[in-house]
Amino acid sequence: MMRISMSLPKKLLNEFDEVLKDRGYQSRSKGIRDALKDYIVRYQWMNEMEGERIGIIAVIYDHHYTGVMEDLADIQHEYRDFINAVMHVHMTDKYCLEVVVVKGDVGHIRNLTEKMMRLKGVEHVRLTSTATGQHLDHD
Repeated sequence: MMRISMSLPKKLLNEFDEVLKDRGYQSRSKGIRDALKDYIVRYQWMNEMEGERIGIIAVIYDHHYTGVMEDLADIQHEYRDFINAVMHVHMTDKYCLEVVVVKGDVGHIRNLTEKMMRLKGVEHVRLTSTATGQHLDHD
């Protein structure tokens, strides 16, 4: 094992500790290891996808953060050929959710998702996708 040190916002650490308690973890380190493994598996899954996909990208962001809405709009315009629809939900006074319906080559969808993940003011991004459904057609 390697020992590391990290800085976290107090609210995030408190929420994480609460989840660990609810799930019955005896060790914060074990919880962090499991969370990191889950993050890695999710990233690997996203990178292993191939071909045409259809899916949704859920983006939660702080709409008070300067420039984040414009940055999201710019990215969506850049990838408009792969976006079928966008739904905007006002979650709280501070946070908004955008659900982006995407279809096309997974490489473009992955790039779109990762560009939105890197934006300051974006709190969470989750891609859920499946093959385009052509294999579901019956003759």
